[in-house]
Amino acid sequence: MNPTKPIERIPVIVISGFLGSGKTTLLNRLLQHAPKSAVIINEFGSTPIDQQLLRDHNVPMSVLAGGCLCCQVRGSLTPVLKNLRMAWDAKADKPFDRVIIETSGVANPEPVLDTLLRERWLSARYHLHGVLTTVSAASGADTLERFVEAQAQLGWADTVALTHSDLASSAQLATTNAWLDKLAPSAARLNVVLGAVAPDLLLDLSKKMRPLGQMQNDVEHRFNSISLQLDDPIAWPRFQIALESLLNKYPLQLVRLKGVVFTPECPEPLLIQGVSNKLYPPVRLPVRASDDGKSRLVFITVGDVTSLAEDLMAILRVHFPNKSPIYQQPDTQRGYIFTA
Repeated sequence: MNPTKPIERIPVIVISGFLGSGKTTLLNRLLQHAPKSAVIINEFGSTPIDQQLLRDHNVPMSVLAGGCLCCQVRGSLTPVLKNLRMAWDAKADKPFDRVIIETSGVANPEPVLDTLLRERWLSARYHLHGVLTTVSAASGADTLERFVEAQAQLGWADTVALTHSDLASSAQLATTNAWLDKLAPSAARLNVVLGAVAPDLLLDLSKKMRPLGQMQNDVEHRFNSISLQLDDPIAWPRFQIALESLLNKYPLQLVRLKGVVFTPECPEPLLIQGVSNKLYPPVRLPVRASDDGKSRLVFITVGDVTSLAEDLMAILRVHFPNKSPIYQQPDTQRGYIFTA
């Protein structure tokens, strides 16, 4: 009688980190050196954006939008992982060597780990390679002071990628490192600038022991999202001023802005990113055949979004005087979806 052949387990890397800390930039870098990867992206907003930022990579990709893997869309992870595994089993030439899960910027990674380690079918076919958490050296200390979600992300880290150190003062670096010493003393620490880090260090995640506690199912975030879709190109200089005014008016409530914007003067869309009261310089993205010319932005906010949504409506009326901006409030996500 031949012994049963052991099941080959696929490694899983979880990338965590708060809003605007550089997760997608780091994922881009990782995929350049490990292109044979399957990617699962979790986006808090109802309109997925991050896959647009990975447009140069031809990898199997799944997007779980409209909530966090630690609460609203937690149950979606298991079927996605099962489908990926069955596709992997069906091919003699394996389509990927690993799975990378990028959690949303406000997610606690614990339920992801719980799913991988507890569910028997998954744990027999996947193994957790490690958790990589991004922390901004420039804003990390303020973020960790304000948000328990950011503290939880550090608490589960095997490796911490300290980003934006080129933008941080020596005092900010010292304060952020003090937080890391407190919350992630055993985690390896990497200094990352614009995603530049030796790929072997990203892939070499020494996993720590993890207790399997009792998961809480009543997770409640203070975060909301506003999703914006613009069917027509928009002149960027004026729209930039409008976005900057929103960021400056709501520095505590508006914690993240990201999107892809089409402008009339150039076929290449603009990548737009902002954090708190800072709008970063836009970057032109290469044109793709799948581009539909529709701009999409997502605003992640803390607390009530009513006032900000009204201001955004006023901005759209100015920029699209011949249209009536409309919004709807989706059932699966607190927040607004605007179309103009």
